[in-house]
Amino acid sequence: MSSAADTRPAPEEEPPAKKRFTFPSALTILAVVTLAVWALAFLIPPGAYDRNEDGAPVQGTYHRVDSDQSFVDRLNDLFLSPVNGLYGVQDAKTGEVGPDLAGELYGSAGVFLFVLAIGAFITVVFATGALDRGIGRLAHRLRDRGALLIVGVMLVFALLGTVEGFAEETLGFYGLIIPLMLALGYDRMVATGTIILGAGIGVLCSTVNPFATGVASSAADISLGDGIVLRAIMWVVLTAVTIAYVVRYANRVRKNPDRSLSGFLPGDREHNAADAAEPPELTRLHRIILVLVGLVFAFMIFSVVPWSSALTGDADATPYGFELGWSFPHLAALFLVAAVLVGVVARFGEQRLSATIIQGAADFISPALVIVLARGVTVIMNNSQITDTVLHSIEGVVSGTSSALFAVFVFLVNLPLAFLIPSTSGHATLAMPILAPLADFAGVSRAVVVTAWQAASGWMNLWVPTTAVTIGGVALAKVGYDRYLRFVWPLLAVLFALICGFVALGAVWT
Repeated sequence: MSSAADTRPAPEEEPPAKKRFTFPSALTILAVVTLAVWALAFLIPPGAYDRNEDGAPVQGTYHRVDSDQSFVDRLNDLFLSPVNGLYGVQDAKTGEVGPDLAGELYGSAGVFLFVLAIGAFITVVFATGALDRGIGRLAHRLRDRGALLIVGVMLVFALLGTVEGFAEETLGFYGLIIPLMLALGYDRMVATGTIILGAGIGVLCSTVNPFATGVASSAADISLGDGIVLRAIMWVVLTAVTIAYVVRYANRVRKNPDRSLSGFLPGDREHNAADAAEPPELTRLHRIILVLVGLVFAFMIFSVVPWSSALTGDADATPYGFELGWSFPHLAALFLVAAVLVGVVARFGEQRLSATIIQGAADFISPALVIVLARGVTVIMNNSQITDTVLHSIEGVVSGTSSALFAVFVFLVNLPLAFLIPSTSGHATLAMPILAPLADFAGVSRAVVVTAWQAASGWMNLWVPTTAVTIGGVALAKVGYDRYLRFVWPLLAVLFALICGFVALGAVWT
């Protein structure tokens, strides 16, 4: 039954909001890669190299082989790939990998536990508030000296980045750094560059970063300390260049605000350094914890560095008596014990310490699973016997090139992979089984391949929109992503040239 009220025009329905595209997570990408590699294994012919006594492929010995895998066998490999990626065992005679075979561990169980252990340690340290307050005190102490503030914060972030992959943790510092930078006459881009580039250059030049250098070294079957001298020199030079770049821009904006690339929001010019809230003083307990953290990472570096090789330059030098030669099982135990020690010193109590360790391991389960999935892909390639075929095809591309050119090639070929897989752990686990043997063919140290790989990953993660550190950082700073790209591209070009020079020099040097 109609009425006057029924004649009113119906309110217009708002069009449904368009869903914004979000780049898939590393886990999703690796799941797709797993399916793609499994399907390609039906098309790529199986083959093999002869192996030397160390198990490394011998150049020039590649030959086709017959595969006895049935479709059911291949389907079983796909089904079990995550399991094999964690604790698959490689049969010494057949080379096949499976969870119920006898032989050497092929899966990444050691690295998996190591990631969870260091996640627990880092979470316990942050729960004490010592690291946050220490950085806050540093920033406030330098609040009247703008250039020193930029240098100090970037150095701390770069140091944390090179030893423990400090990146996502920087997202919590925008609320502190931005007001200080604005109060000193800088713009939001200075704060953004200080945070993103400070931590990012540290990760790019990782010396012992467990999530980059550690995982890649494990996948390349070398020590975490191999190549540390080259990476340390890179860290010093590239960090100095990056800091100088940000300071130069900051001084330019301070002298002439009209040259700001980010511009100023309402109220940005009204900040005063004297009004910045002073963080609480570091307590005696905080100082003790910061010393403990420094000692733990210093001991980690000491335990993994092959000192005889590093000091003599001879890769086959007899180890000194004080060398520990620790690997991932030892380091996992170290960080678990260190997490408990820090919690006890901080007087967490049994309940809080247990909960924090569990939470820390849970927070780091994602990169740990990425490593497992990526390793599962290599198991599929191994069991279908196509790994050597892929290696042989790349060998043909790089054969005859100089060692320096080969190192640059490794850097370049990893750039698109870093875009697709921003997770350093997953990227390393996926790429190293192919790239590391290539180094043997080229007569280049595998450590140089690890360095070139992590430089590619780190360089891309300074700007690509697939990483939360960059895209989340510019959002928190309220800086347009396009403006950030305008700010950073000259530095990226300089870093690109320097990286190519360093990896080329490292290949010749070693």
